[in-house]
Amino acid sequence: MDDAATGRNRPGRPAQLNRERIVDAALSTGNLDTLTMRELAARLTVSHSALYRWVKNREQLFDLISEVMIERILPDDGPSGDDWRPWLADVARAMHDQFLAVPGYATRSSRPHRHSSHSFGRLRSEVIAAFTNAGVDPDLAEQSWYIFITSVVSWLAAQENPLDLGHGTPRFELFLDVLLRGLPAREPGAER
Repeated sequence: MDDAATGRNRPGRPAQLNRERIVDAALSTGNLDTLTMRELAARLTVSHSALYRWVKNREQLFDLISEVMIERILPDDGPSGDDWRPWLADVARAMHDQFLAVPGYATRSSRPHRHSSHSFGRLRSEVIAAFTNAGVDPDLAEQSWYIFITSVVSWLAAQENPLDLGHGTPRFELFLDVLLRGLPAREPGAER
Protein backbone atom coordinates (compact mmCIF):
# COMPACT_ATOMS: atom_id res chain seq x y z
CA MET A 1 0.00 0.00 0.00
CA ASP A 2 1.30 3.46 -0.77
CA ASP A 3 1.23 6.40 1.62
CA ALA A 4 -1.72 8.05 -0.13
CA ALA A 5 -3.83 4.90 0.38
CA THR A 6 -3.01 4.61 4.07
CA GLY A 7 -3.51 8.30 4.80
CA ARG A 8 -0.03 8.55 6.33
CA ASN A 9 2.27 11.34 5.33
CA ARG A 10 5.70 10.46 4.11
CA PRO A 11 8.38 11.99 6.32
CA GLY A 12 10.08 15.07 4.99
CA ARG A 13 7.32 16.61 2.95
CA PRO A 14 7.67 20.30 3.88
CA ALA A 15 4.22 21.20 2.54
CA GLN A 16 2.73 19.56 5.65
CA LEU A 17 4.29 22.14 7.91
CA ASN A 18 3.56 25.74 8.60
CA ARG A 19 4.34 28.11 11.41
CA GLU A 20 1.00 27.72 13.20
CA ARG A 21 1.03 23.93 13.03
CA ILE A 22 4.54 23.77 14.50
CA VAL A 23 3.71 26.18 17.31
CA ASP A 24 0.38 24.50 18.12
CA ALA A 25 2.09 21.10 18.30
CA ALA A 26 4.84 22.47 20.54
CA LEU A 27 2.38 24.25 22.83
CA SER A 28 0.21 21.16 23.19
CA THR A 29 3.07 19.01 24.51
CA GLY A 30 2.54 20.08 28.10
CA ASN A 31 6.16 20.90 28.93
CA LEU A 32 8.37 22.94 26.65
CA ASP A 33 11.42 22.44 28.85
CA THR A 34 11.63 18.73 28.06
CA LEU A 35 10.41 18.83 24.45
CA THR A 36 12.99 17.61 21.95
CA MET A 37 13.03 18.36 18.26
CA ARG A 38 12.62 14.63 17.50
CA GLU A 39 9.53 14.45 19.73
CA LEU A 40 8.07 17.49 18.04
CA ALA A 41 8.73 16.02 14.58
CA ALA A 42 7.02 12.78 15.64
CA ARG A 43 4.05 14.74 16.99
CA LEU A 44 3.84 16.50 13.62
CA THR A 45 4.28 13.17 11.79
CA VAL A 46 7.23 14.46 9.79
CA SER A 47 10.90 13.62 9.80
CA HIS A 48 13.08 15.71 12.03
CA SER A 49 14.92 16.90 8.89
CA ALA A 50 11.61 18.32 7.58
CA LEU A 51 11.13 20.15 10.88
CA TYR A 52 14.70 21.50 10.66
CA ARG A 53 13.76 23.21 7.39
CA TRP A 54 11.48 25.43 9.50
CA VAL A 55 13.43 25.66 12.77
CA LYS A 56 17.09 24.69 13.05
CA ASN A 57 17.16 24.10 16.82
CA ARG A 58 15.28 24.59 20.08
CA GLU A 59 16.28 28.27 20.26
CA GLN A 60 14.66 28.94 16.89
CA LEU A 61 11.63 26.94 18.01
CA PHE A 62 11.30 29.13 21.10
CA ASP A 63 11.73 32.23 18.93
CA LEU A 64 8.88 31.00 16.72
CA ILE A 65 6.71 30.29 19.78
CA SER A 66 7.50 33.75 21.17
CA GLU A 67 6.53 35.41 17.88
CA VAL A 68 3.12 33.73 17.99
CA MET A 69 2.67 34.47 21.72
CA ILE A 70 3.43 38.17 21.23
CA GLU A 71 1.01 38.35 18.27
CA ARG A 72 -1.67 36.90 20.53
CA ILE A 73 -0.82 39.33 23.34
CA LEU A 74 -0.64 42.66 21.54
CA PRO A 75 -3.95 44.44 20.87
CA ASP A 76 -4.66 45.40 17.27
CA ASP A 77 -4.60 49.09 18.17
CA GLY A 78 -1.85 50.71 20.19
CA PRO A 79 -2.53 53.32 22.84
CA SER A 80 -2.76 56.97 22.01
CA GLY A 81 -1.84 59.74 24.40
CA ASP A 82 -2.98 59.32 27.97
CA ASP A 83 -4.83 56.00 27.56
CA TRP A 84 -1.66 53.94 28.11
CA ARG A 85 -2.74 52.48 31.49
CA PRO A 86 -5.81 50.56 30.24
CA TRP A 87 -3.86 49.47 27.15
CA LEU A 88 -0.90 48.28 29.24
CA ALA A 89 -3.28 46.50 31.66
CA ASP A 90 -4.80 44.67 28.67
CA VAL A 91 -1.31 43.65 27.51
CA ALA A 92 -0.41 42.38 31.00
CA ARG A 93 -3.69 40.43 31.28
CA ALA A 94 -3.10 38.87 27.85
CA MET A 95 0.43 37.94 28.94
CA HIS A 96 -1.07 36.35 32.06
CA ASP A 97 -3.51 34.28 30.04
CA GLN A 98 -1.15 33.28 27.23
CA PHE A 99 2.00 32.61 29.26
CA LEU A 100 0.28 30.61 31.99
CA ALA A 101 -1.60 28.51 29.41
CA VAL A 102 1.77 27.01 28.41
CA PRO A 103 3.46 25.26 31.34
CA GLY A 104 7.02 26.47 31.69
CA TYR A 105 6.81 29.36 29.24
CA ALA A 106 6.83 32.15 31.84
CA THR A 107 9.64 30.47 33.74
CA ARG A 108 11.69 30.09 30.57
CA SER A 109 10.99 33.72 29.61
CA SER A 110 12.14 34.89 33.04
CA ARG A 111 15.51 33.16 32.76
CA PRO A 112 18.44 34.99 31.23
CA HIS A 113 18.58 33.99 27.57
CA ARG A 114 18.52 35.56 24.15
CA HIS A 115 14.96 36.56 23.36
CA SER A 116 13.77 36.78 19.80
CA SER A 117 14.52 40.30 18.70
CA HIS A 118 11.51 40.24 16.41
CA SER A 119 8.87 39.15 18.91
CA PHE A 120 9.98 40.70 22.17
CA GLY A 121 11.37 43.65 20.19
CA ARG A 122 7.88 44.33 18.87
CA LEU A 123 6.41 44.15 22.37
CA ARG A 124 9.19 46.40 23.67
CA SER A 125 8.69 49.05 20.98
CA GLU A 126 4.91 49.15 21.48
CA VAL A 127 5.19 49.48 25.26
CA ILE A 128 7.84 52.19 24.94
CA ALA A 129 5.62 53.97 22.39
CA ALA A 130 2.76 53.86 24.90
CA PHE A 131 4.89 55.82 27.35
CA THR A 132 6.44 58.25 24.87
CA ASN A 133 3.01 58.98 23.31
CA ALA A 134 1.90 60.00 26.80
CA GLY A 135 4.80 62.47 27.00
CA VAL A 136 7.33 60.39 28.95
CA ASP A 137 10.99 61.13 28.24
CA PRO A 138 12.41 58.38 25.92
CA ASP A 139 15.02 57.29 28.48
CA LEU A 140 12.39 56.97 31.20
CA ALA A 141 10.07 55.21 28.73
CA GLU A 142 12.85 52.63 28.19
CA GLN A 143 13.27 52.25 31.95
CA SER A 144 9.50 51.88 32.33
CA TRP A 145 9.49 49.09 29.73
CA TYR A 146 12.17 47.24 31.64
CA ILE A 147 10.29 47.60 34.93
CA PHE A 148 7.04 46.46 33.31
CA ILE A 149 8.39 43.39 31.53
CA THR A 150 10.60 42.12 34.35
CA SER A 151 7.83 42.63 36.89
CA VAL A 152 5.09 40.89 34.89
CA VAL A 153 7.23 37.98 33.70
CA SER A 154 8.68 37.47 37.19
CA TRP A 155 5.18 37.44 38.71
CA LEU A 156 4.06 34.89 36.10
CA ALA A 157 7.13 32.70 36.70
CA ALA A 158 6.41 32.84 40.44
CA GLN A 159 2.92 31.51 39.71
CA GLU A 160 4.46 28.54 37.90
CA ASN A 161 6.99 27.96 40.69
CA PRO A 162 5.35 29.08 43.92
CA LEU A 163 7.63 29.62 46.89
CA ASP A 164 6.40 29.00 50.38
CA LEU A 165 6.45 32.60 51.56
CA GLY A 166 3.46 32.36 53.79
CA HIS A 167 0.67 33.74 51.64
CA GLY A 168 2.07 33.22 48.15
CA THR A 169 2.20 35.84 45.44
CA PRO A 170 -0.33 38.67 45.45
CA ARG A 171 -3.40 38.33 43.28
CA PHE A 172 -2.67 39.39 39.71
CA GLU A 173 -5.10 42.32 39.68
CA LEU A 174 -3.63 43.64 42.94
CA PHE A 175 -0.09 43.24 41.60
CA LEU A 176 -1.04 44.91 38.29
CA ASP A 177 -2.75 47.84 40.01
CA VAL A 178 0.32 48.57 42.14
CA LEU A 179 2.65 48.18 39.17
CA LEU A 180 0.68 50.53 36.92
CA ARG A 181 0.33 53.15 39.65
CA GLY A 182 4.13 53.19 39.89
CA LEU A 183 4.63 53.64 36.15
CA PRO A 184 5.94 55.43 34.26
CA ALA A 185 9.33 55.53 35.91
CA ARG A 186 10.50 58.91 37.14
CA GLU A 187 13.77 60.17 38.49
CA PRO A 188 14.17 59.67 42.26
CA GLY A 189 12.85 62.69 44.11
CA ALA A 190 10.72 63.89 41.16
CA GLU A 191 7.11 64.68 41.91
CA ARG A 192 4.24 62.97 40.13
